[in-house]
Amino acid sequence: MQAQGLSRELVGTPPVILVSDVSLKIDPGSFVAIVGPSGCGKSSLLYLLGLLDRPTEGSVLFEGQDMNPLDGDERAQIRLASFGFVFQFHFLLPEFSALENVMLPMRRLGRLSQAQAREKAQNLLIDVGLAKKLDKTPNRLSGGERQRVAIARAIANDPVLILCDEPTGNLDSQNSARVVEMFHTLAHDQGRAVVCVTHDADVAAAADVQISMLDGRISETDIRKQ
Repeated sequence: MQAQGLSRELVGTPPVILVSDVSLKIDPGSFVAIVGPSGCGKSSLLYLLGLLDRPTEGSVLFEGQDMNPLDGDERAQIRLASFGFVFQFHFLLPEFSALENVMLPMRRLGRLSQAQAREKAQNLLIDVGLAKKLDKTPNRLSGGERQRVAIARAIANDPVLILCDEPTGNLDSQNSARVVEMFHTLAHDQGRAVVCVTHDADVAAAADVQISMLDGRISETDIRKQ
């Protein structure tokens, strides 16, 4: 994943600049934290990288292809097949069990049979420590458990890139540490790229690369681990 001269501006008088001339490269197997004060453009950049928003200028390249010419359906298909998203609020469907929530993206993609999707969802929930919670609906899970279900759902379609927006914002320190451990596993053991917008100093300190933003621009890039 690469960003080249990426900018996002909202029309107004004066215009509101969310992201300004950002260029970066995200390598497979890396855990990247994006940090900075509120309103500096962190989440706006994440939404551009995740093809949830379109840039005013510049390009997002995924697997060498410029994403700008793609229409909404094509971008949605790339998100479904290749990206995973984890947000501060888990957005689990309340009427579905943990198992059914994790199966949802696999059903949408349609690569697996119902039985295969169920088995994979079970294994993912076991991997995140929820073997005994498969049939629980979100209201019967703790905050940390719900976020772990959301992570299992995010990786259900084997994405190469996982984008997270304040994923530990509603968690205590113990559950935050567990989420960070999962991100390390996804990046370092499974070779995925993990990009995490965070205010959490512990999450940022655990990343391989820390990107600091200010006023919509990258102010500093700190390669913390090789």
